[in-house]
Amino acid sequence: MRSKITNIALKPVHLSSKQSVCQQVILLNLPLKNQLMKLPNRVFVLSIVCLFSYGSANAQSAPGNQGVTANPLQINRTKIDSIDKKLIALLGERESVVKEIGLYKAKNNIPALQADRFKQVLEKAIEAGKQEGLSATFITELMNAIHKESLRIEDGIKAQKQ
Repeated sequence: MRSKITNIALKPVHLSSKQSVCQQVILLNLPLKNQLMKLPNRVFVLSIVCLFSYGSANAQSAPGNQGVTANPLQINRTKIDSIDKKLIALLGERESVVKEIGLYKAKNNIPALQADRFKQVLEKAIEAGKQEGLSATFITELMNAIHKESLRIEDGIKAQKQ
């Protein structure tokens, strides 16, 4: 006996919700006789159908989207969210190094503020920023904020050691 699934047209454009195709596939009353050997292939195919259907329904549910293209605003916001997450991770990594430097400075009685070193860091950052099309003003403000936090951390470590 042939499976009923071969006679079903699964078109994501007819979905009323993200789960409807998956629910329809699960609710199918397929005859089990001689079907057990085909089960792994069906599970794979049905999984793929469900994934594509979910993606299609998700794209269609975006405000102002007719399912033809994805919403560029949402796509770009998702990209920014991902980039911001990476920036935060990098700042956290930098802070870990600042703590190590703070411990070294506290142990060796070196002041947290090293004006010449910050000047070098700032100059390198401004040059790197220019290569990325970023203004010197923006890079200066950014690096000043990062440096201010670094000094706060180093001063805190030094205060704990005393």
